[in-house]
Formats: sequence, C-alpha cells, structure tokens
Amino acid sequence: SRKHETILELAKYATVPVINGLSDLEHPCQILADLTTIKEFKGGFEGLKFAWIGDGNNVCNSAILASALVGMEIGVATPPGYEPDFEIINRAIELGGKIIFTNNPSEAAEGADVLYTDVWVSMGDDDEREKRMRDFAGYQIDEDLLDLTNKNSIVMHCLPAHRGEEITDEVIEGPYSVIFTQAENRLHAQKALLLKVMG
Repeated sequence: SRKHETILELAKYATVPVINGLSDLEHPCQILADLTTIKEFKGGFEGLKFAWIGDGNNVCNSAILASALVGMEIGVATPPGYEPDFEIINRAIELGGKIIFTNNPSEAAEGADVLYTDVWVSMGDDDEREKRMRDFAGYQIDEDLLDLTNKNSIVMHCLPAHRGEEITDEVIEGPYSVIFTQAENRLHAQKALLLKVMG
C-alpha cells in the first residue's frame, strides 16, 4: 500500500523507528538524496531557486517541505488540477518557505539553479495515461526550458524517466544533468538515514 495513513498507523504501534520509503503523500527518502546532490554540486542551499516542473506528486510535496527547511526558494509549475497537497503547502509556509505557484513552466524555470521533474504517469496512474499526456503537454524539460535557468544550473530527476515525455534525451545526457549522481546518492543518503535511526 502507498497510503500515507498506513505508515502513520504502523509508526503508532511500532517499537522501532519507521521510515517512510515512499507514500502517496510524501517521498522524504528521495529528497534526502536530492539535498545531498544539491549540496554536492552547489555547496549549500541559501539563495538557491529550485524549480519543479510537472506533477504536484509525493516527490513535489517533499521538495516543497525540504526547500522550506533549508532556505531554498521553490517555483512549482503544474497543469491545473495537478497542484501539490494544500496541507503540505501550509506547513511549508509556516516553516518560512518561499513558494511560487504557476501553470507556466517558463515562469518557474526562470533564473532557477535546480530544475527538477518526475514522470507524468506514476505507478497506479496508468488508467489516466491518455488524459495525463494531454494535460502535461508543454511541461517537458527540454533545452529551451533549460536556457531560462541560471548559468551552471543542474537538472534532476528521481528516475525512472520516460525519455521524450517529461524530459528529453538531450537534457538527461547533457552537461547540466546530475541525474545519475543523484541516483547514486540514494544509496548514500539512505545508509546515513539507517545509521541515524540505529544510533
């Protein structure tokens, strides 16, 4: 089950730490690896602009919270009806987060230091594939969108990618992509998390 409530219920009765490996609401393990990657390539977080392009899904929700916690501005561009969770947004604002919401990918990408996307059709959404492909037209990370970002920006994706849909081959394989280092950092970040809860 991907239900967030299942994890909360498990944690309520567990006698050991419970880690959210992924739920329909959040994906904090992914974002730990992402923050590790951003720090590796950018040296820190203060003053950075993070741009999320695409679905306001669990990874997006965690990115919004993480950005608030570390002091990054975040611009979120989603099609109408695919916005991130309202309660997550409120929590991030309470934490001091600076968040810009738009339906225009160019607006979110403008001046960004980190450009991030995820698949348009996630696990369990296959029955909505045709509708989603129509709704997300224009939300692809391509070289034109990358050109709007800051010099030395980085491109991220939590993988697996649907090449030619949410991101082009040219960007994934291009000089600004840190996607494969980001994937490697899942291992290192999760080892650190396990060490933390065992300590």
